[in-house]
Amino acid sequence: MFARILDASLRNRVLVLAAAAVLLAWGAYQATRTPIDVFPDLDKPTVVVMTEAGGTAPEEVEQLIAFPLETAMTGLPGVETVRSVSAAGLAIVTVTFRWDVDVYRARQFVAERLAALESSLPAGVVPRMGPVTSIMGEIMHVSLPIDPRRATPMAVREYADWVLRPRLVAIPGVAQVIPIGGEVRQFQVLPDTQRMAELGVTLEGMQGALRAFASNTAGGFLSMGGREVLIRHVGRTVRLEDLRGVPVGTAAGGRPILLSQVAEVRFGAAVRRGDAGLDGRAAVILSVQKQPGADTVALTRRLEAALDEAARTLPAGIEAPRVTFRQADFVEASVGNLRTKLGAAAAVIAAIVLLFLGNWRMTLISLTAIPLSIVVAILTFRWLGLSINTMTLGGLAIAIGALVDDAIVDVENVVRRLRENAAQPAEAHKPAAVVVRDATLEIRTSIVFATVIIVLVFLPIFGLSGVEGRLMTPLAYAYVMALIASLAVAIVVTPALCFAFLPSARSITEGGEGRLA
Repeated sequence: MFARILDASLRNRVLVLAAAAVLLAWGAYQATRTPIDVFPDLDKPTVVVMTEAGGTAPEEVEQLIAFPLETAMTGLPGVETVRSVSAAGLAIVTVTFRWDVDVYRARQFVAERLAALESSLPAGVVPRMGPVTSIMGEIMHVSLPIDPRRATPMAVREYADWVLRPRLVAIPGVAQVIPIGGEVRQFQVLPDTQRMAELGVTLEGMQGALRAFASNTAGGFLSMGGREVLIRHVGRTVRLEDLRGVPVGTAAGGRPILLSQVAEVRFGAAVRRGDAGLDGRAAVILSVQKQPGADTVALTRRLEAALDEAARTLPAGIEAPRVTFRQADFVEASVGNLRTKLGAAAAVIAAIVLLFLGNWRMTLISLTAIPLSIVVAILTFRWLGLSINTMTLGGLAIAIGALVDDAIVDVENVVRRLRENAAQPAEAHKPAAVVVRDATLEIRTSIVFATVIIVLVFLPIFGLSGVEGRLMTPLAYAYVMALIASLAVAIVVTPALCFAFLPSARSITEGGEGRLA
């Protein structure tokens, strides 16, 4: 088999070298499109169920909400662990599945259980699933400083909630944007109990009137002249005057009692459950979280472009958004350091190979294996859905010294046989193609066995399970794929390069031992 591959490579050496150049260019292009992240994908399939129950004590949340949810989730297919956290008015249930379970199928299982469980939960309590996020999902903090002299905390929070957040959530790859700080605007009705008693208005009646406020209702339709006319009651509004005019009872003589007669109605800030600040000043901070598998660096650039666009259309009094945390900085620094070390290692290897081989042609032919092997490994990353991260680049950095071994052995043996052939009498000379073929076949079995032995050493890593396997397997993939690619280069490309550039070297044709010209 090796003989047939070698004959085809030598016979079509121009085509082989052209294909290698195209592969190198294509791999370099794909490297720019491969996702970049800090670590490999460590996201275990997890579904978070959040349930709000305002005014409920933690003990009641645990007994009435968290425990029924935990019991219902325990029997789902593929579930490993179910844990919950109960706080005042809030229950968070985290359901973790096995690694082999698809997260979207897991969410479907959870949604089916939640639909069947609604009747057994307290009235008005609706459990909801959180969005699909990544374990390294918080990629950016965007801060909106609050200057009380120019804008109120309520105005800044409204801009964050209704303008900036929808714009960022619409970017592909963003899982959720959580605003923190500022003041959340709400309608506030402060009853005057003395006035209510005087007019005979009850608290229950006031609550019923408020629940029916600002809602649109339908009254069917009428058939008029062959047409259907829809009957609607339009009551939706956000004006305080409309709320103040809501009737909450009936006085003597049938006159309506308005809400403004028995309560103070105003806009106010909701009770804070947290706050945010920047440089000693109040601020609204938006936490941006990405979806699993999203390219952190590319997504960050899209977010920054959206923020620049938003900064050009800011309302009066609101300062431009500032990025106070950027995970891409750490990613770029980590990956950049590894790239620098990878380049330095390649330069050191080139210098050592040149020093020991003693000529430029042999050095360049041997070093060709490094870029070709690396681009093949990167193309494998794309095929397997892996990202460029510290582990995959670490695997390439470990392998870089071994990538030139097969090519060096091949080139050195070809040069030796070419010099021996040149030293023979003219009638005993063999064609250069035959010499290159025979010299390559002499050491082919040894090269293959040496490469296979090294690959076998790394195979146990692929058997690791859990987080260890998810973390170390990409490193093993990078090392093994690069090593196998270097073997393929030594079998196909290196003999073609040797046949193309070595037989015409002056030191070989003259039978000398000096540098190859």
